[in-house]
Amino acid sequence: METQELKGPIHRLGHWIVDRFVNLPRWVRLPLWRYWHAKMINWDTEYDGVRFMNYGYAPIDAPDLVLEPEDRTEPYGAHLYHVAVSHVPVADKEILEVSSGRGGGASYIARYLQPRRYVGLDISDKNVEACERIYGELTNVEFVQGEAERLPFPEDAFDHVVSVEASRAYGDVMQFFAEVRRVLRPEGTFLLTDMRWYPDMEALKAQIREAGFAIESEVDIAPNVVRALERDNERKVELIQRRVPKMFLSAFSEFAGTIGSDRYRAFADGRMNYFSWNLRPA
Repeated sequence: METQELKGPIHRLGHWIVDRFVNLPRWVRLPLWRYWHAKMINWDTEYDGVRFMNYGYAPIDAPDLVLEPEDRTEPYGAHLYHVAVSHVPVADKEILEVSSGRGGGASYIARYLQPRRYVGLDISDKNVEACERIYGELTNVEFVQGEAERLPFPEDAFDHVVSVEASRAYGDVMQFFAEVRRVLRPEGTFLLTDMRWYPDMEALKAQIREAGFAIESEVDIAPNVVRALERDNERKVELIQRRVPKMFLSAFSEFAGTIGSDRYRAFADGRMNYFSWNLRPA
């Protein structure tokens, strides 16, 4: 099932917005990102059905993640976070997530994997306010407004830093990596799960090494992302068509990676790579 507004000039504009966003100047990108999130909050004030802002993960030749009934609406978003932190034990640890978005990952990890403290940092004050309201009953979770390249925390503050599908949008990824190293404890772990265009993936790995991280483990999860996009397509299309104004349908379809979108095809044909890493300070 595909959305109905995927062709013509509006589709091309939506594709351009999603694909070129990361290359826009910082002074354009940051207010545009805040505006985008404010719009999504206005359309979905309770974050009902959209608490994960990732493409998801569906297992292949393995069982699905076992979730409580209230968490089964977005199983693939939760499973991507499960994979992202599966490299190391997280129970009773202090964890920072950079770009925590709508808080679904923070809620999942806090409730199912029981870290001692989980801090979700996001650039959008609207996201932070909404997450504080929705997840306020979770005693081991807090949300903070801030920027990835200027983490508002002291040195050696966290056992693990988690980043899911976010670093590609930062203006200075090397500064972000430097900040991660600064706030990690000496035996800490950087749990990076992200995508890049195929020609850019080796450059990202070189940046990881240049920033002083060693790759302890690396998992190619692109096939699992494609499976998740296919399994979750009908739900996403229904949400987009029901909640998003018609003029934004194409942009949101690209953003969500619905079947028929250029983003979905890029994952499916290998033009877009997706890996989950366990990185340690070298």
